[in-house]
Amino acid sequence: MEGLTPSLRLLCRIEDIPDGGSRGFPPPPGGFTGLFAIRQGERVLIYVNSCPHLGVPLDWAPDRFLSADGSLIVCATHGAEFAIADGRCLRGPCRGERLEAVAAEIRDGAVLVPHDAGL
Repeated sequence: MEGLTPSLRLLCRIEDIPDGGSRGFPPPPGGFTGLFAIRQGERVLIYVNSCPHLGVPLDWAPDRFLSADGSLIVCATHGAEFAIADGRCLRGPCRGERLEAVAAEIRDGAVLVPHDAGL
């Protein structure tokens, strides 16, 4: 992508994430932890795909990170529930802890994250 700063990498296009839904991404080359994105209109929130309780991935199936009504992030391993807006655990064994947020920038429809996100 033209004009991409070396400290940022392309994660996806915003239209690759369903509005009101989520999508997971594998770790970057040399990394071991994937990321996931939640789209709310033109806003995209990115988190590291790792539960603060056990360090396990949160999704129970590919791209499935949200509760049935889409209002919470849910850990597949033990059902912990997290606020979408800030990743704070609302219920479960990691109550009060937070998911690791990743700064994201949307430029011309491209979702960009720090080059080292997920390393």
